[in-house]
Amino acid sequence: MKRLIKKTLLAFPLLASTYLQAQNPPNLVFIMADQWRGDALGCIGKEPVKTPYLDQLASEGVNFTNAVSSYPVSSPARGMLMTGMYPHKNKVIGNCNSANAPYGVELPQDARCWSDVLKANGYQTGYIGKWHLDSPYKPYVDTYNNRGAIAWNEWCPKERRHGFDYWIAYGTYDYHLKPMYWNTDAPRDSFYYVNQWGPEYESGKAIEFLNEHIDRKKPFALVVSMNPPHTGYELVPDKYKEIYKDLDVEKLCTNRPDIPAKGTEMGDYFRNNIRNYYACMTGVDENVGRIVNELKRLGLFENTIVVFTSDHGICMGAHNQAGKDIFYEESMRIPLIVSWPEEIKPKTDTSTMMAFADLYPTLLSLMGFQKQTPEKVQTFNLSSVLLSGKENPNIVQPYYYIQPSNQTTGYRGLRTATHTFAIHATDGKIDDIILFDRKLDPYQIDNIAAQQPKLVNQLKGQLKVWLKKTEDPFFNYL
Repeated sequence: MKRLIKKTLLAFPLLASTYLQAQNPPNLVFIMADQWRGDALGCIGKEPVKTPYLDQLASEGVNFTNAVSSYPVSSPARGMLMTGMYPHKNKVIGNCNSANAPYGVELPQDARCWSDVLKANGYQTGYIGKWHLDSPYKPYVDTYNNRGAIAWNEWCPKERRHGFDYWIAYGTYDYHLKPMYWNTDAPRDSFYYVNQWGPEYESGKAIEFLNEHIDRKKPFALVVSMNPPHTGYELVPDKYKEIYKDLDVEKLCTNRPDIPAKGTEMGDYFRNNIRNYYACMTGVDENVGRIVNELKRLGLFENTIVVFTSDHGICMGAHNQAGKDIFYEESMRIPLIVSWPEEIKPKTDTSTMMAFADLYPTLLSLMGFQKQTPEKVQTFNLSSVLLSGKENPNIVQPYYYIQPSNQTTGYRGLRTATHTFAIHATDGKIDDIILFDRKLDPYQIDNIAAQQPKLVNQLKGQLKVWLKKTEDPFFNYL
């Protein structure tokens, strides 16, 4: 009966949102990893990775197998998630570090984040793990990743936590076997280290939050932000490495023309790291399972929206790229599972291109707060896809890469249902155009921009309309 009423209301989104808010408000558990490629789930069957707990969650919710990150870099992706605005609007145009600090690259304190909205509506809130949205300042916090030419890590004071009350977090820190954290009331110089793998510690703290830090009569929202499978792949417990010790990496590479040959720098980089990359994923999977199973044990799972996703993927040697700040599928594609047994019917959605940043308006609408979504939010509200079960194959997502030191240099692009299109400008002058037909060329080997001038002009016009709509100054370069 509930689903029938909800289906009737789908034609009237604001009315539907009001209806949902009038029900017992749902809880939210938002779990994200870092650098997790979209195809790397056991249930998808494309990569030989073992993720039994996420496979189970996918069977209980909606598994978006065409989800993306529009700016596949840590801080910008997180900035879009938290603000629902694109980088040129939310100030997080690059990674938060000392090199970008002079350009004001950090999450603005006055931004209205989705967590601020939930806090204002009586939600108990918690954040555990990686944050990476504050700009380091001198004297830098004395951690290993602040002692080189660029400082990366920074404490987040209470006034910059955007509604999160319970806080066990850090800026960015990649030594996964001995992570560091600031607790809720800790001052800047009082972080601590833990002799435990990061995801294991963080899932333990999430379970503690569920048992000891919430009033069961009130709704709660908890974020668990796990760093693996981020770089530092080898920093994973041996029990997970053991699972992949006999993986035939060469067989894995056989049908992948985007992976360079053995003996090349990036070919060897991929081969040397892929086993540990999968080991990290299996470890994260087990700890996601711990959290989900605790929700079930406590009787909270049915009315809790559980999200599992990642801020971006990683090339890890594919396309001769070690990193992720590029338009290839390995970087842009992310896992995205949304479960809410009381309201959402399980399915695999193969066509809706939901983006990481779309989760801001989508989740607020699902939770009954569409009317309170700030007008400044620019990303797509795809709650109707989740509630109706009807896929939306017509969404086109933007792609961004910006140089904070010179914003007239960088990429803008579009990912359509069939093509990936990107334009690069240097000092405001277009100097490269990228076009891949992902249907005919799924590994993005052949740039066909020169052979498809009509399609390039069509997509260029479409991109120009998007840039104008979102008030992106890159519009002036087209």
